[in-house]
Amino acid sequence: MKKILLFALASTLLHQVQAQGISDALRYSEDNIQGSARYRGLSGAFGALGGDISAISINPAGSAVFNDGMISFSLAHMKTKNETTYFEGSANTSDTNFDINQTGAAFVFQNNNPNSAWKKFTLAASYDKINDYENDWFAYGTNPNTSIADYFLNYANGLRLDEISAFPGESFSEAYREIGSFYSYGHQQAFLGYESYILNPLTADDANTVYTSAIAPGRFYQEYTYASRGFNGKFTFNVGAQVGEKLFLGINLNSHVINYERSTFLYEANNNVGSVVNTVRFQNNLFTNGSGFSFQLGAIYRVTPSLRAGFSYNSPTWITLEEESSQSISTLRQENGGNVNQIVNPFITNIFPTYKLRSPGKYTGSVAYVFGNKGLISFDYSIRDFSNTKLKPGSDPFFSRENKRIENLLSTAATYKIGGEYKLQRFSFRAGYRFEESPYKNNKVVGDLSGYSAGIGYNFGNYTKLDITYDQTNQTNKNQLYTVGLTDSASVDSKVGIITATLSFSL
Repeated sequence: MKKILLFALASTLLHQVQAQGISDALRYSEDNIQGSARYRGLSGAFGALGGDISAISINPAGSAVFNDGMISFSLAHMKTKNETTYFEGSANTSDTNFDINQTGAAFVFQNNNPNSAWKKFTLAASYDKINDYENDWFAYGTNPNTSIADYFLNYANGLRLDEISAFPGESFSEAYREIGSFYSYGHQQAFLGYESYILNPLTADDANTVYTSAIAPGRFYQEYTYASRGFNGKFTFNVGAQVGEKLFLGINLNSHVINYERSTFLYEANNNVGSVVNTVRFQNNLFTNGSGFSFQLGAIYRVTPSLRAGFSYNSPTWITLEEESSQSISTLRQENGGNVNQIVNPFITNIFPTYKLRSPGKYTGSVAYVFGNKGLISFDYSIRDFSNTKLKPGSDPFFSRENKRIENLLSTAATYKIGGEYKLQRFSFRAGYRFEESPYKNNKVVGDLSGYSAGIGYNFGNYTKLDITYDQTNQTNKNQLYTVGLTDSASVDSKVGIITATLSFSL
């Protein structure tokens, strides 16, 4: 497949490919650390505890709690169930995948000088999957008002006919490439609508800028398939220290890796009186790769031998993203008493200019009570102001407008986590609950997230532990099909269940 680099009207291109907007800012900003089975067994309420490799991702001071070194590996099985409603249609989909979602090691160096306040130092390195983008859903229903034709009309009206059509003897691939190179991604959308016979120019001359639809008003049966793959991973290098008998300190330096792939397919059919085009199939693919950096600071303090308090700060994450897209369309139209199938597949990959994203920072306060060797209870409270999310460069007119939308639509969101553990001989029993507020001021766009967890662990007594946890989250989102024209939304109620198994060894 041929590739072209799009520079013209760069900021407009970015918006029109349905990227670099609020949904992308949230996708790459939100974290849902999958972590070790013990961490997940307490629903991530580990900010004042430490002593777990994944706990370091919440509070860097957690590494200084280790008395001995540790190494751990985690395997996760995730199952996602989506219930989708779109107008009168209701559909169900499910998907499963296996992955090594966490691994890491911590090393403890005791200070043998009894006169020093610095009791020990720790070094740790780990990998945690922050987010898993594997998700599939399907929506269908009869739209009483809006056709995919409105998407193409939105782009075409105002553009010259000779800027959105192929020259005589020019292939679709050549025309699509040249239009993208000299004009914009928006011109390419108009080109697809025109060459698939959805759009009719008001006049046939090159200077025409007004278009009508070959799809007549009425009702439109629509099917929309969404499939995404990828992950957001974080590699962490940690330094921790114990000061005196009560204070633990730590710092994390994090390297982020992002891979995201999305494919959408729309099928539309109508039998409206006056329609020339009765069937449309429209496919879009998006490929994103990115990298970023962040840091974390944390402290844990033993208020009493049983009561512990923790605090951590997550810096913003500075991310650089690169994106590519491809698309195709086919239509079935009536012509001269028969049906004609029109296929427009340019076999071209558009490469968009690199852009940057700054995700918001996060503050976490934690408290835990340890019942000797019998168990513990822990609570974490985190807060993030998602309205501080920024797309860059901020001097770009589109980014400036989009950042204003982010400020107006997003808000400060809190996360509550509570977990407990009870030990019985070599067994440990765990349970937890978490609640995350929607980052939107209107939580009907992206709903609040709630989840629970339950797990068990066994200590083999030879420096080896095995932990297994099941946790589940629920959330409802409104997913807009396209940013212009056909802007109706499908409501997706997602239920994600994860089984995590962790094998850990003391060093």
